[in-house]
Order: sequence, then C-alpha cells, then structure tokens
Amino acid sequence: MAQTMGLNASTSLSEPCSSAKAVHDMRCPNYTGFKPRVGGGAAPAAASDDAPGLAVPERPSLGLRGGRDLQRGVASWYGPGFHGRLTANGERFDMNELTAAHKTLPFGTRVLVHNPRTGKEVVVRINDRGPFIKGRMLDLSKAAAKALGFKSRGHDAVVLREVLPARANGELVASGRDS
Repeated sequence: MAQTMGLNASTSLSEPCSSAKAVHDMRCPNYTGFKPRVGGGAAPAAASDDAPGLAVPERPSLGLRGGRDLQRGVASWYGPGFHGRLTANGERFDMNELTAAHKTLPFGTRVLVHNPRTGKEVVVRINDRGPFIKGRMLDLSKAAAKALGFKSRGHDAVVLREVLPARANGELVASGRDS
C-alpha cells in the first residue's frame, strides 16, 4: 500500500517516501522544487557562468519586445467550430491567424503571450470576446496555440505582456528593417 502523507507530516528527510509520486508532492518532506526550464532549446554558445545549464530564451525576430506583465492565467484555444463565423468585433474568425479572445482588452490590442512551460511566445491581436469558461483568461486561435506549443494539451498557463517596439542603442527600430 502506498503511504499517504497529511499536511502536518513529520517524517524525517532521511526517510524516503514509499511512492514515486510523493516526491513530486509539495507536502512531501523530500520535495526539492521544480527543475527550472528556461527557454526550451539548447543553451546558446555564450551561456552565463553564473547559471550553468540555464538557457536564455531566443526572442522571435518580430521587431517587438515584451514589456510589463499584464496578466497571468490559463489560456485555451478555439478553432474548427468557429472558423468563418463573425467575431465580436465584426470580422470573420480565421483559426489560422494569430488572434485571441479576451474579456476586457480593447479590440485591435496586440499582446505578447508567453508560455513559461515551453518558453515560446507569440504576438496576437485581440478580435473577440471570451473565454466563457470559468478560470480561463484567454482564448487563442488554433495557430496561436500551435505556436505556443499547447495545441494538443488544449490549455496551458500563460503570461500576457504588453508589446513594445524593439530598441537599439536607445533608438526605436522599425520592424522588418535592418539598420
């Protein structure tokens, strides 16, 4: 039988838990925390010596960068059943475009959506209202969910960030141009 541990478990750290799952439970005295996953790819050639094994996430060359965090929560995606229907702002929904539905952000707002689990991020445009499922913050198009790496999961935790123009030496850089 597997050992169950209560919130006030007083087992010493030298005693291992009897179930493999228990070491991942935060209530287990052997819990050591989650292993950090920064980036999602291999570490770049010039990795910092301060944090060996950590990789700096590659930023997409969108000509944009993420600003302050606006919101954190769970995002899901929608697509086939709504493809071609009118969105709340009056345009036709295209599941292959990088769009999203949010309850309060103004239509046309562009936000950077970051998936901490995969390290991927994408810029989407708000063109619809929703989601209407409790606990969800954002409904992404199928293409956006695929770009963030959670299309098969259906939903995932994300961070919404404001979109700022990229800067080089304090000057604004127009997206799509080489300076």
